[in-house]
Amino acid sequence: MSCVFIISAPSGSGKSTLVNRLMAADKNLIFSVSYTTRDPRGIEVDGHQYHFISRAEFLARIAHDEFLEYAKVFGNFYGTHRGILERGRTEGRDVVLDIDVQGARQLKEKIPDAVSVFILAPSRDELAKRLQARSEDSEEVIRRRLAGAAQEIQDYRLYDYVLVNDDVDLASQRLQAIVEAERTGHDNPGVNAMRRTNPEVTARVEQILASFAV
Repeated sequence: MSCVFIISAPSGSGKSTLVNRLMAADKNLIFSVSYTTRDPRGIEVDGHQYHFISRAEFLARIAHDEFLEYAKVFGNFYGTHRGILERGRTEGRDVVLDIDVQGARQLKEKIPDAVSVFILAPSRDELAKRLQARSEDSEEVIRRRLAGAAQEIQDYRLYDYVLVNDDVDLASQRLQAIVEAERTGHDNPGVNAMRRTNPEVTARVEQILASFAV
């Protein structure tokens, strides 16, 4: 049975960069390309970052029960196709799912053994800087994303691990270490320190949440 890794983060936390590095470093992983009804951004390519489909097609796929999970986020649908699990089993590789909190909740109910990782920027100010730096959204959308991030972070208890992305190189190494530790079952003190049940992790998340309240 393949390992399933669920990775979530508020928009702008650097999740895509970390996932891309993880996939490049570990050839025993398959990335699940989600389906979405939103338009491509920047240099996104259909079939690579997402499968971009119409709302009508998405709803038809829901009717045919094709998705393991799906959710509506900021007015657009996102979903994970069931076929990715069979592909992982057939190829003998582990599966990485890049999904939001709603989807993660659904998947943990269906796949209790899935390993979930929540990625966070170190503060509201840093998250705002990253959203502004990527120049993809209007100020109104950025404000909405920041408000949404505050809500998403409160759901961190759904996850097995919490990874604060304050240094992209270090965060990349830590994410790879989580995958390796879970795959092999080997105890790793550095990985254990990122477990959501660690009191220091709880304190750090509460500190980040507090930065949204000022």
